[in-house]
Amino acid sequence: MLSLRRGRVVAAVAGPEQSLVVELADGPHPAIADLGLVGECREGDEVVVNVSGRELGLGSGGFDVVHVNLTRGLTGDGEPGARVMKLNYASLQHAVQALEADRPVRPPTGRVVVIGLHGQLAPVAWAVDQARPGLRVGYVQTAGGALPGSRSEVVRELRARALLAAHVTAAPCYGGPDGEAVTTIGAIDHGLSELGWDLAVCGPGPGIIGSASTLGHGGMEALDSAHAGRCLGAPTLIVPRMSSSDPRPRHRGISHHTRTVLELLLVPVTVALPPGVEVPDWGRAHDWRGGAAELEAYARSGLPATTMGRRLEADPLFFAAALAAGSVAAASWD
Repeated sequence: MLSLRRGRVVAAVAGPEQSLVVELADGPHPAIADLGLVGECREGDEVVVNVSGRELGLGSGGFDVVHVNLTRGLTGDGEPGARVMKLNYASLQHAVQALEADRPVRPPTGRVVVIGLHGQLAPVAWAVDQARPGLRVGYVQTAGGALPGSRSEVVRELRARALLAAHVTAAPCYGGPDGEAVTTIGAIDHGLSELGWDLAVCGPGPGIIGSASTLGHGGMEALDSAHAGRCLGAPTLIVPRMSSSDPRPRHRGISHHTRTVLELLLVPVTVALPPGVEVPDWGRAHDWRGGAAELEAYARSGLPATTMGRRLEADPLFFAAALAAGSVAAASWD
């Protein structure tokens, strides 16, 4: 059964995703409310919250989530004309307007960039803009991390700085401000062919699912995204997850997340490498390309510079890999 608790909102801050404090039987706790699903919450509202993330002590989800607002959330009518279900057959199922159109699939004119962690998005987008200002970069949010499109403050900042042209949500992800897609490949196709993106950056929202196993983690979504890009005929680049100081040996150097995806891919892709890193012997089937990594300039940009609680200066390799990928993505490598 769901871990649900009844409580009362004692503080509410407006925003695309509301920050709340909810008084439960054991005291006040931080919570969030997805406006697109449950509507606005106000002080005094009676709500039911899901407490699973907090009870598990999840670093990226250690807060309660409003499941329903009993005071003012029982009058919604859904989106007029929407006929495609997201979160289907769950209690939060809702219909959306799908991006996919009934037309022949055309070869895209842009490229696909695949990230395995949400923390790679900002340095990739920044590096693309530094290398070739004016490229239209769209973000396709895939499964593997947070499902709500409203969860990412990073995306809102990148859009405010015109470093992202659009943000769409695919498959189980929902609430993308620029549209919803039934599939990741449908989102990529729509972005490159219909919205005029030069680059489709595909990857999970904040947080990542993990089980300390080879295949049981959110980074495996990169396998599907890379195959989707190649199936559409788009040049496809993998952004490797790398670390110089992760306490877990499996993530130091090139993470096992990236290695597993590259070893399982059925077709070769391009992989970016930061300066000073050699092509691994196990990766010879792919096209490895070195890119620039302006770490000091990125640190001055004011964009997020923390991964897994470690700042850029404590784990420069993580950011160097993402920055290098952005520079490679913006270069000519057809």
